[in-house]
Amino acid sequence: MITPRTAIVVEGGAMRGIYAAGVLDVFHEQRFHPFELAVGSSAGACNLASHLAGQHGRNRRCYTTLMSRPEFLDPWRFMRGGHWMDLEYLWSAFDAEDPLDCAAAAANPTRFHVAVTDVASGDAEFLEPTAADMNEVLLASSAVPVLFRSFVTVRGRRFADGGVSAPIPVEHAYRMGARKILVIRSRPWVFGGPSRFESVFAVAALRRHPGLVATFRRYREVYARSVAFLRSPPPDCRIVEIAPAEHLRTGRTTTDPVALFADYQRGRAAGERAIQAWG
Repeated sequence: MITPRTAIVVEGGAMRGIYAAGVLDVFHEQRFHPFELAVGSSAGACNLASHLAGQHGRNRRCYTTLMSRPEFLDPWRFMRGGHWMDLEYLWSAFDAEDPLDCAAAAANPTRFHVAVTDVASGDAEFLEPTAADMNEVLLASSAVPVLFRSFVTVRGRRFADGGVSAPIPVEHAYRMGARKILVIRSRPWVFGGPSRFESVFAVAALRRHPGLVATFRRYREVYARSVAFLRSPPPDCRIVEIAPAEHLRTGRTTTDPVALFADYQRGRAAGERAIQAWG
């Protein structure tokens, strides 16, 4: 298999993925896709799947319609012991109302790697989905621990959100051979890592899963290491980083249509800049 020399990497972030949706829509419109490898975590992987399938506008539609419904995001349901993010409902809605063209995504010549977290070990793994298991792999990568109270079984193993163990999987792209990498983030350029409270809360909630506990304990360190790689890549690697200049109006669970539209537009503007920066 040919070693990929160019790659696109997309960070997750749940509803913050609307920013990357704008970037990728511009790429599609301008037929800009010089990438031999695509790597994503969580929402970033889902955005890439629609893009690789050639389904222009699908990501935007999903964020502003299906993903904004209370059937998907409901904090009160969470307080009663259910899912805050009901991914099982969401994937059923995708299939019924706006299905991903899994065959087209799998047939794209760009290699596609999806970050997931092994529940038993807590380690990051990268699955290359097929048309047959594309939806299951993306669901596993999106299964945010605690907010979604289940894990996802793929190929006989249980997985959780890839953003926990590989939030910005740029180092994986480099290990695969890519030496020119475009990275789309959902956090500002100056953002160095999540709050300590987020990790501590997850550790307490996941105490029955020691592998995931260990992952959350090193979560801030892993995120900071990825940012450091972006700032100082190896001498043989060039990175083009696309990130919002300040925090998005959209948070992880935002459903406000005004905020979503504004951040989608910010993503589109960033997509134009990214094409120029790639050179």
